[in-house]
Amino acid sequence: MNPQTLFLLIIGLLVVNYLFDLLLGYLNAKRFGNKPPSALADLYDPEQYQKSQEYKRVTYRFGLLSGAVSFAATLIFFLVDGFAWVDALARSWSDQEIVVALLFFGIILAASSILSLPFSYYRTFVIEERFGFNKTTLKTFVLDKIKGAFIGALIGGGLLALLIWIYQQTGANFWWYAWAVITGFSVLMNFFYTRLIVPLFNKQTPLKEGPLKDRLEAYAQTVGFTLSNIMVIDGSKRSTRANAYFSGFGRQKQVTLYDTLIDDLEEDEVVAVLAHEIGHYKCNHIPINLVLGIATTGLTLFIFSLLIDNPLLSEALGVGQPSFHLGLIAFGILYSPLSEITGLFMNYLSRVFEFQADAYAVKTFEALPLVNGLKKLAKKNLSNLSPHPAYVFVHYSHPPLDQRINAMLHPQ
Repeated sequence: MNPQTLFLLIIGLLVVNYLFDLLLGYLNAKRFGNKPPSALADLYDPEQYQKSQEYKRVTYRFGLLSGAVSFAATLIFFLVDGFAWVDALARSWSDQEIVVALLFFGIILAASSILSLPFSYYRTFVIEERFGFNKTTLKTFVLDKIKGAFIGALIGGGLLALLIWIYQQTGANFWWYAWAVITGFSVLMNFFYTRLIVPLFNKQTPLKEGPLKDRLEAYAQTVGFTLSNIMVIDGSKRSTRANAYFSGFGRQKQVTLYDTLIDDLEEDEVVAVLAHEIGHYKCNHIPINLVLGIATTGLTLFIFSLLIDNPLLSEALGVGQPSFHLGLIAFGILYSPLSEITGLFMNYLSRVFEFQADAYAVKTFEALPLVNGLKKLAKKNLSNLSPHPAYVFVHYSHPPLDQRINAMLHPQ
């Protein structure tokens, strides 16, 4: 295969992925006018349902515009040999490969952030504001962008520099060492994410003493779960949306509740949400996801190691001098079909895990409080109640709400 053919293959994959996403979005949008499923028929009154439909249409049209701009910019960048230009610019500042790679990705990511910034601003301060979700101030918005860029540069840049150094020392066998480094990093992040990263963006405080905490601890005791850390996060500083999640292992495990969740739900509904989160822990979903993620990373790195020394990867992007960073760009696109397949499997598995966590909550607590709590959250979030099955299959990590409710109320 020559560089021109490989370049055309890369462009073809970009186009096919974009058109495929367009098709899925169109199929999903065609169902916006559908009546809610029978399990959710009582969720909205006519006026509220009309508002939810309008929200979906507005966000869909906005997604079409932002997606088209992003795709057009990417395509133009490829067609005008943008990667060759950025590579030459980075090499004009340094001849050290690690520094060149950091400058290369820094320039590209900075340009991408600048391009996406107006869309991010419009979605937050126009669309989310219009439908009553946004609580973010301009100061918080700006600080989030700065902090995100800093953390991305520190962690992402540090990992990239380490991987390139490993490659320089070990050649094609680098994937073993890179796999070990990424695995160690993934485990550490699972242990310490809520203690190291979350506090940079949100304030976390222990759940106050009172009836809710007593009920949560009483439930946890009945299922043999040591509940030493129940934290409340100030999600309301950015949005009215609510959430809860479980993180960590062993003594480092922690349940985090959004303050909006506590405000929106009754006490028994919050307990049901906790039961669902403990269900993930009891069913070993967190270590399973971690192991599968590590295995997927190992497979990706192994395949990458087979191709990294091939100068075609860099030549396809218009650069005669082979490099790790250009090979990574080309490989990432060429690998996308296999990545899509693993993504489909992980989403499917995630949906199965959600059903299992729901079943655990029903078995150890009650069905109706979790059903009612999920309904309230879906109503407040103006969730899509009738997504297209193909869109769910590709994009959803959680089953549609009516399927979850039917599984809880009518278990097989």
